[in-house]
Amino acid sequence: MSEVLKPDICVIGAGSGGLTVAAAAAAFGVSVVLIEAGKMGGDCLNYGCVPSKAMIAAAKTAQTMRHADRFGIKSVEPEVNFGRVHDHVHDVIASIAPNDSVERFTALGVKVIQARGAFTDRNTVVAGDHTIKARRFVIATGSRAFVPPIAGLDQVPYLTNETLFDQTRRPGHLIVIGGGPIGMEMAQAHRRLGSNVTVIEAMKAMGKDDPELAAIVLDKVSADGVDIREETKVVSVEPKGKSGVRVTVEKDGAQSHVDGTHILVATGRAANVDGLGLDEAGIDHDKKGIRVDRALRTSNRRVYAIGDVAGGLQFTHVAGYHAGLVVQSILFRVPGKERRDLVPWATYTDPELAHVGMTEDEARKARGDITILRWPYAENDRAQTERKTDGLVKMVTDRRGRILGASIVGANAGEMINLFSLAISKKMKASDLRGFIAPYPTMTEIAKRAGTSFSAPMTRKPAVRRLIGFLRRFG
Repeated sequence: MSEVLKPDICVIGAGSGGLTVAAAAAAFGVSVVLIEAGKMGGDCLNYGCVPSKAMIAAAKTAQTMRHADRFGIKSVEPEVNFGRVHDHVHDVIASIAPNDSVERFTALGVKVIQARGAFTDRNTVVAGDHTIKARRFVIATGSRAFVPPIAGLDQVPYLTNETLFDQTRRPGHLIVIGGGPIGMEMAQAHRRLGSNVTVIEAMKAMGKDDPELAAIVLDKVSADGVDIREETKVVSVEPKGKSGVRVTVEKDGAQSHVDGTHILVATGRAANVDGLGLDEAGIDHDKKGIRVDRALRTSNRRVYAIGDVAGGLQFTHVAGYHAGLVVQSILFRVPGKERRDLVPWATYTDPELAHVGMTEDEARKARGDITILRWPYAENDRAQTERKTDGLVKMVTDRRGRILGASIVGANAGEMINLFSLAISKKMKASDLRGFIAPYPTMTEIAKRAGTSFSAPMTRKPAVRRLIGFLRRFG
């Protein structure tokens, strides 16, 4: 017989967003049911952010060994044991997993149900042997790899992010379909770990990023030996030999072939909306995800949707941000309002590329009269000591100096973008960056120098120089 539960909040999905809602609500003594059909921790822990960054760290170590002579240490070609790299990746996952475990959340007071959940009407979810009638529901089911309808793809054992990190043998030649962040990160990492790699992108690689900064990343990835083929369409895929694959591509009307051993499909994400009973619950949705308002509420006023499934920016930190807004709305009856202009993103290639706010093109279209401020890594002392001088900080301001957006390409860009996220959220001006003191030597000084450069033209104005000259008369 089905057990009927009547919690205050029912969360469907135990990824980043769902776990945050459950933990926060439980901390306030609110009754919570958490439903998860797959692995606790969701895509980020098991198939995405964590394993990919662990692999990137291994690849960076290998690359450092190849170029150690820059520091007076003998360079060596590393002997990469791909099986041990696999173990490293999964050891990292295992070390983080207890934070997201059933045991931890049960100890917090959350009722965890490991089954698939689906709405049966506007007010009811069924999961396994449980019927849940909650005051509020939060859908946090995330997304999965989008697999495009490529002829023959279903006839070969292709990889996605959900299977890539199960490989214990190094791919001989990895063909990556898709030149976005996931594709470029994994292409560079596998190349540095010893695989031959070809990236096939139908449009421009890293096309959602500032083209000026993306070009620096693509040049470096190409220099590492990755064959990047832009504006190239994948026509078909077929087996080749006993264990190989052949990809037929087309560019400028001419077809050619790329032969490899493995295919990684990295062509974007698809929201997990199937099988949730959304129609039965009266929740509007489409192939992009669940439709929500700025408070992340669905067309069913009892139900919220957060993270990837809400059809917006698909980042783990966005899911966490959404979770905070929803907890605020449900517990304190103060509707949160999503602000996408505050959301930073980063691509963890080497060099890294990060962005927040408006791009240069967006700002020109929206504001017209803008100022672009740049400062290169090469003029930063810490970057010189680390031999990491490729890159720059690029800041976009309005004519009064208010910061509208920023992009960074270079070492630690993903860390440094935080400063600009704060600056935009507080409506700060470039001149405000003069007000913080960065310890010397750090790369954060680059951001400060970029902000200070807004005032540089003042030093050349005759009126300002005359004023200084006048004031000098008084001693």
